[in-house]
Amino acid sequence: MRDDFVFVDECVPGIRWDAKYATWDNFTGKPVDGYLANRIVGTKALCAALERAQGRAASLGFGLLLWDGYRPQRAVDCFVRWSNQREDGRTKLRHYPNIARAEMFEKGYVAAKSGHSRGSTVDLTLYHLATGELASMGGGHDLMDPISHLGARGITPAEAKHRQYLCSVMEDSGFARYDCEWWHYTLREEPYPDTYFDFPIA
Repeated sequence: MRDDFVFVDECVPGIRWDAKYATWDNFTGKPVDGYLANRIVGTKALCAALERAQGRAASLGFGLLLWDGYRPQRAVDCFVRWSNQREDGRTKLRHYPNIARAEMFEKGYVAAKSGHSRGSTVDLTLYHLATGELASMGGGHDLMDPISHLGARGITPAEAKHRQYLCSVMEDSGFARYDCEWWHYTLREEPYPDTYFDFPIA
């Protein structure tokens, strides 16, 4: 692993994760290039901020579950290739029901140069500390649809409140939100703002 990058769970004890792109449970329908282990990687600065966020979330009765952190550039390139392949319908209903694959890039849900590749962006959600159940957010990870926009209409008051809790926790801990995806946050003072890394997660 590159210097200054670490496994998040080793630096933030108690944090949960499910590295979706290392599994078959993602919008491509199979493990993605560069994800050789189901672990979340990030910069040390990211981990310090996540530890702050975890404490703030706990004060509200929540824990943090991470879906993605550092993303190798080869994974992003894999997304681009996949978007140009013929539609097979396997993941469309769940992840992009109202757009074509190629529109993911046009509408800002996927980028050919991703902030994740700089090592200080995370995709995450809240879970209830009392039960371990995920907080209802009005749509899952990588649902590429306006319902996933942070201030989307059409979700319940409880779902909107959970999104706002997550936003407050993250912004108070040094992160900037991304309004098109309620789960996506980038460290405001990221250490490598202009560098896109490509080492695998292994």
